[in-house]
Formats: sequence, C-alpha cells, structure tokens
Amino acid sequence: MFQQRFQRVRPRFQQAAKRHLSSSIAIGLALLVCGFAEADKPNIVVVLCDDLGYGDVQCLNPERGKIPTPCIDALAKDGMTFTDAHSGSSVCTPTRYGLLTGRYSWRSKLQKGVVQGFEPCLIAEGRPTVAGFLKSHGYHAGIVGKWHLNFQYTDSVTGASLKRSKTNTLAGVGSKIPDGPNSRGFDYFHGFHHARDMKAVIEDNEVIAHDDEINMLPRLTRKAVEFIDERATTAVDQPFFLYVPLGSPHSPIVPSKQWQGKSGINAYADFVMQTDAGFGEIVSAIDRNGLRDNTLVIFSSDNGCSKVANFKQLQDHGHFPSAHLRGSKADIWDGGHRIPFIVRWPGQVASGSTSDQTICLTDLFATCAELLGESLPEGSAEDSVSFVPALKGNPIVSTRVGVVHHSFSGHFAYRLGQWKLCLAKASGGWSKPTEKDAAKDSPVAQLYDLDADPGETNNLYTSKPEVAERLLKQLEADVSRGRSTAGGDGMNDLDEINLWKTR
Repeated sequence: MFQQRFQRVRPRFQQAAKRHLSSSIAIGLALLVCGFAEADKPNIVVVLCDDLGYGDVQCLNPERGKIPTPCIDALAKDGMTFTDAHSGSSVCTPTRYGLLTGRYSWRSKLQKGVVQGFEPCLIAEGRPTVAGFLKSHGYHAGIVGKWHLNFQYTDSVTGASLKRSKTNTLAGVGSKIPDGPNSRGFDYFHGFHHARDMKAVIEDNEVIAHDDEINMLPRLTRKAVEFIDERATTAVDQPFFLYVPLGSPHSPIVPSKQWQGKSGINAYADFVMQTDAGFGEIVSAIDRNGLRDNTLVIFSSDNGCSKVANFKQLQDHGHFPSAHLRGSKADIWDGGHRIPFIVRWPGQVASGSTSDQTICLTDLFATCAELLGESLPEGSAEDSVSFVPALKGNPIVSTRVGVVHHSFSGHFAYRLGQWKLCLAKASGGWSKPTEKDAAKDSPVAQLYDLDADPGETNNLYTSKPEVAERLLKQLEADVSRGRSTAGGDGMNDLDEINLWKTR
C-alpha cells in the first residue's frame, strides 16, 4: 500500500528535488502527502461568505471588532487560522472564477467588474473545475448558494434564449439553465445567480420559485444542512464536496425578523450575526452526523466588506470591518482582498493554530489534488498552489513566485514576501482617494513593505525603485506566460492584458 502511495507522489518529489530543494525537505514533502493519502478521502466543505471583511470576524479583530461571531470563532479554536489569505480579486465574480478553476479571472475575458447574468457561463465549457476534478475521483459535488459566473436562461416551452430587459429583470419560474453549475462539474445546485436576481430560486437546471430576498439566507442554511444529512444517511461510503457560497452579508442587507436589532449596531451587523449562526448550523450538521473527523471545513469570504455596510455607523460603535488594513471591497489595498480563512480538520490540523504564509483562494484546486495524491488535469489550475504543507505547520513548497491581486476597476498589484507593488495611484477601487481624485503629482504606482507598514501608508515606490522593478518584471512574466506556476506555458483568453489602467 505504501509503495503504491509513494509511486503516485514520486513525480512531484522528483520535481521538487530538481528545484534545488534539500533532500530532507523533499523527503518530508513526500511523506507528508503519503500521510494524508493514507486516510480515507475527506469530505470537503467550503463556506464562502459574501463581502465579509477581515475585521468582521471577532477572533481576527479582537480589539476593533464589535460584532459577535461565536461560530466562526469556534472553528478557529478547533483549527488553523491563516492571517495572510487573499481572494483572487477584491470583488465577487472574479474571485469565484479563481476558486473553482485555480486560474486568475483576469486571464479570461473579464478584465474588470462583475457579470450580470443572462449570458453564457464565464467558465469555458471543458475547462476543469475543482468540482469536476473531485467528481472524477469519486466525490459527489454540490453547490448551495450564489453562482455569479453567468449562465443563460431559456424558455421552458420554446427553448428560446431569454434576455434581460428593463421590464424583464427576473427569469420566470420554469426557465431552464443549459450552462449552469451542473454543466461545470456539480451534481447538485440550489441557490441563485447574484444579488439582483436573488428572488429567482434555482435548483439544478431550472428556476423553481420566486421568493423574497429575506428568505434566502435561511433557505441556503436549510439546504446545506439537508445536503449533509442526506449524504450522511444515503451515501455513507462516498465522499462529498459541498461548496456554500452564501449571499450574505452582501446587500440586500436583510436579516430575518428574529435577528433584527440583535447587534445593537446596525442591520449589517445583525446580518453578520445571522450569517455566523447559519454557518454554525452547517458545522453542527457535520458533527452530529459523525462526519467531524473526516471532513475538511474551510471558512472564508470572497473579498472585503462593502461600504453599503455603513462604515461610519459601524466605526461610531468601535467596529472596523477591515481591522488594521487599508481599504475595503473593490480596492487594490489589502482591505479589499485580504480575507478570513479558517480550516478545521480534526487529527490533521492542530487546534488553535495559526499560519502567516501567503495563500490565495485560487489555491483550493491544487490543495484538493494534493490531498488525494493525484495530478492536476491537463490545462488546469494555472495559478493554484497547494497549501497542504501549511496545514501541518510546514513551509508551502511553491513554484509560484508571488501572488497577483486585482481590483474592481482592473488595477493590478503584485505581492512577493514583504513587498507589495500596486499599479495604481490610489485605491484602484471605491475608497477615497480613487484614481480620478488622486493628486496630480502622485507617483504612478505604490510600493509597500507590509512587514513594517501593514496599513499601506508609506509609499516607497520612488525610494525603492529596484524593488518595484523586480516585482513588476515578475508580474509581467506571470501574466505573459499564461500561468504563474511551473509547467508548460498557458494561454490567456485575450491576446493582450493591460497592466497599467492609469499612468
């Protein structure tokens, strides 16, 4: 058995050695992978909040966070907290694309902003997804929540493609979906497309109801719990992957009646508390079904907190949604894309542990492959690096030099160790100053030493030109190669990607 396991990881061991790693580190990596592979295939549950800021989680922001999040805090107590985790973008659609494909979204045709629905799926047909990969290795894959990666609607009678109009913004009950999650690797889907379409409730490939937005969070919580209960009773020998991209606490901010006023702060804080409780119900379903020890649970968010939350009102109560970070949703500053990221896997991940290694949501795909001791599919996960070593407290062995950040307006940044280069004069998003109102004499870019200046207040771009140039060259290389990890050159969906949006 051990020999068979080792044969499956030998290619990666040999590649690591060729990258001039010491033999002791390479052997340790091989044994680590074998150790994980010896366990049964774990169930994998990923809960992704929408617009939950790094500082909205109490245990991540104990001094400047005033919203109770006991269920999320409990997960951190039982598992590992990553303090330097990032979404693939500071807004919704591109982050979700990266999480499912292991590829930065700006390699696709989406260069800024988000999609609006009633259009072909952004994930190209035939492109591997983490759901499809796990399904090919025996998993049952479900998604309960927000898709926001585009799909089409067709008339249930005529089959004609439906288009959004000023008078028709919601697909009718019975409308069919030919290119939704079920065509991109998932066995089951219950949820909605995005916030403005939240009333259209979808199951698998069909709009099944129109329902008020206030009912969506309770619905998603209930359906996620039902999924876990059903798998635990009818398919005990088959591992499952459950992706729960919640629509909260994104607007519309609609806490249920029993949660209204609970925080004593505002409706957003109430909604965060309800989201935390819903997450707690999902974790409880895992535990009471006897799945705790063999289920990897990941809790995270798609980007930073939105200004719709009313920052002034929150701060008047002593709550800072971005904690010590600058910026918020949509921005290129860390408040836009540094996110909560907590992992629980009893017996495999030490309780109450912390990792300060830099990771990205694009890393889920390679991590799942590493857990199973399997190779990534051809032409997939070009920007994905496994963080399996970090789960054991070891350094991540990466062929990716740095991490690329991206803002709502398409501005780029590059993170390499302590350094962060932002190709923007200001926030690159919605926070003041924006690119339009930045001072005319502002440098064309920003460079920060995050070890010394995590709040990104001291721009070193003009005083450290050699560092800025080194990061820029690496960013250019990662973009032009079509991938940021080792392997044959990939291909971006556009012939040219503009790195400098304002200069």
